[in-house]
Amino acid sequence: MHDLDASADAFALLEQVVDARLGRGLTTVVDTLGLDDVRRARWLAAARGAGMPAVAVLLDTPAATCRARNRDRDRPVPAPALAAQLRKVRALDLTGWDLVHRVEDTAPETDDADAPGPAPTTTPSAERRSSQGLRFVLQVSRFPWGERPATWLVGVARAADEAGFAGLALMDHLIQIPQVDRAWAPIPEPWVTLGLLAGLGTDLELGTLVTPVTFRPAGITAKAAATLDVLSGGRAFVGLGAGWWSREHAAYGVAFPPPRERLDLVEQAIATMRALWAPGTRPAAGLPETTGYPRPRHEIPIVLGGSGARTLAIARERADAVNVRTEHVDRALAAVAGTDVRVTVLDLPVVGRDRDDTWARVERLRGSTRASAYAQRTNAGTPAEQRDRYGALADRGVDTVFLAVGDLEGPDDVERLAPLLA
Repeated sequence: MHDLDASADAFALLEQVVDARLGRGLTTVVDTLGLDDVRRARWLAAARGAGMPAVAVLLDTPAATCRARNRDRDRPVPAPALAAQLRKVRALDLTGWDLVHRVEDTAPETDDADAPGPAPTTTPSAERRSSQGLRFVLQVSRFPWGERPATWLVGVARAADEAGFAGLALMDHLIQIPQVDRAWAPIPEPWVTLGLLAGLGTDLELGTLVTPVTFRPAGITAKAAATLDVLSGGRAFVGLGAGWWSREHAAYGVAFPPPRERLDLVEQAIATMRALWAPGTRPAAGLPETTGYPRPRHEIPIVLGGSGARTLAIARERADAVNVRTEHVDRALAAVAGTDVRVTVLDLPVVGRDRDDTWARVERLRGSTRASAYAQRTNAGTPAEQRDRYGALADRGVDTVFLAVGDLEGPDDVERLAPLLA
């Protein structure tokens, strides 16, 4: 029943049944997506030829609901296919039908207390949006974990879950980058680390921001992400990028091709991962077979990082979201306009509990940069001031903020960020 290669034969048989029933004057219901203009026109003509009324039933389900339900399916529809279906629904032409019956999604909300099974103990991450409509994902980029790395990581993840973050993301670097800490500061392999966090029983979505395509063959990343998705109960995402830091590549003996070749790798990597996550085993995306088990529990989102013209073009055609710095939001929004691709931002603010605390943090973090310049560059401010800025981003169409602070020392600092998520 999941063999898409049999679609042509199945539709041929369906047409025979439709013609036979209409020839006998019987009411005939065709239950398909109905998005193929040619097939739909044929059924309309067949009804006319049989002298019978033609009724189209349009299930007007919101796109967000479709995507949420798709994530819960045993065999989710690939994201690009679902996005294409939703675009076709918006452009559906039902001119000429005797009646178009529109069924809206008006199912009442279910009270958790009356639902079968135990009520959830935490808010599902899909519902974790601030009052401004934004999702916040904690981006962990530095790891001052002392002598107890696992304890530190678990504490930060649990604090993020309790604060209301929708997810937690880890950088994927081989050496700590100079923008964050010293080269000899620890930076763990992310997929191993995310496996640890998957077992905590939180509702956090878990993934990387971002994994360079140069580090691992795309199929290996697909395998790691699928495994994480299964272990976490369907909460994995993949942040993907072309890579940028030549030093770590050289230090670890990893090839670092020119930008054009790295972007070619990005395109191929997305196709490879989609193929290995899809149902069935067949040749696809240049692979002789797509035997990859376990399959993911849900449709794993791919977040493509970068704001260059070609990166944005790839995101528009192949990704689920594109992640940019705040100064590139308008460019990204324009690039993906008219699609279901979401725009997310990586934000690196200084957040203090009040004005005095904010300036104290600026002084500790600024290094040799003038305090006023550093405060302006990092949008230093209180939670109330940050929320004004995030509200403006939401108004422009931003969906998710990946939030990284330069003075994340442990769970207490995560709690300090909780007012941003209210």
